[in-house]
Formats: sequence, structure tokens, C-alpha cells
Amino acid sequence: MPALTRAMKALPVTLMVSGCLSVLVLPGPARADDILDGNTQNSGTEQRADTGDDGTVSVTVGGVVFDRSKNGSGGSVGPVTSATSWSPPACWYAPKFNPQELQDYLEPIWEAESTGYEWDAKQREKYNAKDEKKGFNKDKTGKGFWWGSYVNESFPPGWDKCDKDYFWVDEGDPPPADIENAVTPEVLAELAYAEIRVPGTEVTLAPAEATKVNLPTWAWLDGAEFKPVSVTASVPEIGINATATAEPVSLRIVPGTPDAETYPASGVCEIKDGRIGAPYEKGRANDTPPCGVKYLRSSGEGTFPLQATVTWEIHWTGSGGAGGDLPDGTFGATQDVVVQEIQAVNR
Repeated sequence: MPALTRAMKALPVTLMVSGCLSVLVLPGPARADDILDGNTQNSGTEQRADTGDDGTVSVTVGGVVFDRSKNGSGGSVGPVTSATSWSPPACWYAPKFNPQELQDYLEPIWEAESTGYEWDAKQREKYNAKDEKKGFNKDKTGKGFWWGSYVNESFPPGWDKCDKDYFWVDEGDPPPADIENAVTPEVLAELAYAEIRVPGTEVTLAPAEATKVNLPTWAWLDGAEFKPVSVTASVPEIGINATATAEPVSLRIVPGTPDAETYPASGVCEIKDGRIGAPYEKGRANDTPPCGVKYLRSSGEGTFPLQATVTWEIHWTGSGGAGGDLPDGTFGATQDVVVQEIQAVNR
């Protein structure tokens, strides 16, 4: 059975493809407490970014393969933030070693005697290391894996909770139910959630250069950019996968000053026919826009910080017919708006 790919977090990679398979392999560490930032202390593992004939890019991160070919792209994309207190797993457990790999990894540590005789002795006993045929579950080679933990490189709250030592899972069996964040289709969906990237939210305004006091300002987003995006996470060694899909549902506008009115009054513009808001058309300056704002005073020598935030509904499907909803995600930006007084000429 081929060795597992035990991978660090991928660095930014540019791959040029010309009708062939391009593979990037970078060295990285592997431990039960793998930290995916390139600063851990072991070597001999791989990070992979594979590009196929169809341009699909998959990156292996912490024992999980992420297919980002249907994700948002471009310079303005960014991650969604959960609209609730929920957050994706900060650490997780996934297959890491086959029996021989675990032996090759642990025995040099014991031989170095850097962890103390007593601890080394207990570890040797735990893994039945003295039995050449059955030690490290060698008699189960090809019938399961040793699982270990991985850590999100940004160290969000909870990153240090996956502190269990390596544990064995037979092929076809689920991980132990009492081990939180051991990869299942649902956990993979939650990890895919963290990989979703959605387009930027700078809205188009009309008038464009500067709006006027008491004049409705139309706001809209390019419908071509605001379409569903998705990321698929999988663990090929055990045949499970999940796809998290984000779909835009609304835009919330906050004018940046209390002296303003929004259209609609709630400030929330629902998506309609694949578009948020509607482009301004000549001759409709005094019409009520389906999405927009009316400023009631000038911004003077400065500007008003208009905030535009898109809400994305996120759901997932996975192997075995699993699926469900994940918390809505939001992604927004602030843009400066100049508001001028309407000049009148008295005769």
C-alpha cells in the first residue's frame, strides 16, 4: 500500500499547465501535533498541489485533499465569516501513518533518548514494538491506518485541543465516536467551509463619482461574479468526501452615517434573478432604486464609509448520502462615498 501523504498547509503556488499533469512537491513535517506553518521539527513528508488536464487544482493540507477548482478566484476574493458563534475546526484527526511508517517515525525518537527512558518504555509497550511481526499493527498492514492530529496554521481558538496520541482505525470502520474532530464527511464539510473564497463586495454606485444630498443612489453587484462557489474535501485513503457550497442570498448596506436612508428600509437587498440590485438606467434619477441609499447631508471635505456585506447560505453533501446546512457566511468591504450638496443658482 502506498505511503500516506502527510502534508503541511500549502504555500501560495502558481502552476502552469499545458495539457499535462503538473505536480508540486514540497518537504514538510509530520507529527501527531502537526502545525501547518512550516515550523515543526520533523521531516520526510510531502505537500502536494496537483493540476490535471482540466485545470483542476487540488491541495493536500493536513491529511485532507481540497479541490478548489470551483472556488472563487481573483484578487478581491476572501473567506467568509460565520454569521453565528460557530467556527470551523481549529484542529482535526486524519489518517497519518501505515504500520511501517509509524515505526520508522517513532523508533528514532526513542533511540535518541531525548524523551526519557520511562516514557520511551511506555511507548514501546503501547505499540508492542518488540514484536517484529505484530508491533505497530504490522499484521494489519493494508487493513487500516494510524491516525494523528493536525492544526490550523493560523492558530484560532481551540487549535490545541487535539492532543490525543496516535490511534488505530480499521479499514471500513468509522473513527472512535469519543474523539472530536476525527474526519468524517461532516467534519470534512466544516474544513471545506474554511477554504471557501467568495468575490469582493465593492458595489457599483450611480452616480459614480459623487452622489448628491437627497438624491437616490443606486447600488448593485455584478451578477456574473455572484454565483455559487464550492470546495470539496476528501480523504482518499479511507474513501470519504464532502462538498461545501456557498450561494449568495443578500447584500446588506450600511451608509456610514445615521443621516441616510436605505432602499429597502432594512438595508438588506435580496438576490433576484441571479443579481443583487439593478444597474441604473438613464432617466431614472428620481426613481426609487431596488437597492441603494439616499444621503441626507453632505460628507463635507471627507467621505462616508459605506459598508457592503454579502450573506452566503452554505450547505454540504458528502459520501454515503450525508449532507445538511452549515451556518451562513458573510464577506464584506468598506468603500468611501463622496456626498455633495446640490448647487442651486438664484437669479
